[in-house]
Amino acid sequence: MSEVKHTPWQQSAEPDEATLRALLEKENLSISIWAWESGERFPVQKSTLARAIYCIEGGIWFTLTDEKDRMIELEPGDRLDIPAGVRHGAIVGMDGVTCLEGTPRTITAI
Repeated sequence: MSEVKHTPWQQSAEPDEATLRALLEKENLSISIWAWESGERFPVQKSTLARAIYCIEGGIWFTLTDEKDRMIELEPGDRLDIPAGVRHGAIVGMDGVTCLEGTPRTITAI
């Protein structure tokens, strides 16, 4: 199984949605945006698609069930790559969260 990868934001300037969206667009990913209120909890799930998630604002904690419940916190600009099939849950931080999520584009048969 591929490994989950956490990439903290390294630039001095605060990230904005346009900058993070451009990074995902360079990878030719299908992009969606989502936002949740403080304290929202998401039960463990296993996605059928790989996911690249950038935190735009706020914060969120991801729990990696198959890695002894390892916790990864995303703050603005941070990226989390979750391969398909990895079990994970999440808890939104005190300030809520807004994220961009990129997934592989699907090809529709004609």
